[in-house]
Amino acid sequence: MTNYEKDSEGVFRSGFVTLVGRPNAGKSSLINALLGRKVAITSSTAQTTRRPFRALLNGPSYQIVFVDTPGFHKPHDMLGEELNLAASKSLEDIEVVIMLIDSSKDIGRGDEWVAAQLKPLDVPKLCVLSKIDLVDDATLQAAKEKARELLNWDGIIAVSAKESTNLEEFRDAVLRFLPEGPAWFPQDMTTDQPLEILIAEFIREKILRGFRDEVPHAVGVVVQDLEDDEDKDLTRIFATIYVERESQKGIVIGKGGQALKTIGIQARKDLELLLGT
Repeated sequence: MTNYEKDSEGVFRSGFVTLVGRPNAGKSSLINALLGRKVAITSSTAQTTRRPFRALLNGPSYQIVFVDTPGFHKPHDMLGEELNLAASKSLEDIEVVIMLIDSSKDIGRGDEWVAAQLKPLDVPKLCVLSKIDLVDDATLQAAKEKARELLNWDGIIAVSAKESTNLEEFRDAVLRFLPEGPAWFPQDMTTDQPLEILIAEFIREKILRGFRDEVPHAVGVVVQDLEDDEDKDLTRIFATIYVERESQKGIVIGKGGQALKTIGIQARKDLELLLGT
């Protein structure tokens, strides 16, 4: 564990920073890249992130508490309305708000709608153009010009989570707006999510990635029990997968249980890193 220190100005900086953006803008990927480990799940399915959760970026003289949110969007169903409500709640009592925009896609009405939700907020606002590894310089410059039209930003940073491009610049930009404050969480923590929630999310990610449109994004996973076998350096996980319709059970299980086996194999790769067993 690193000891807390003060920076060159004699200040320890800390604060809560909310990430918002349209679904699949790259919020969770950015958090994972900043922390250097996986704490947030990712997939191409809209609303992969269900609930706001906190991820902690700790340094000797700072603690940035990132609040990852469900993607802001115009809701089309009850789940969408609930996810928007969760995202809106995360804009309360924060020091900085960051809007992510996928630089590989055209900036349109969806981005304008999200930016409009941020306009009344009396906090510094940063715009992050994500996925710059997918675009050329001309496309990126055009995205910057369009982003400037959305809002009066306090800064615009272009990043690539995949290639770790400009992550330090992004961190420093956030720190400039953080006040002096305490460490809100122990410095060896990386997220406020209980272990059972992280495990369930890692399993759900594999379902979303493996089935896409065959199983709706409303699928859920609940961890029922964990058993540690220290002699074998083994953790046994008992989890239940919930689907909306009876017909979807067969899809998730697969012929001879093959689909379910694949989910388990893929999830174990992440879970072994998470649990160290």
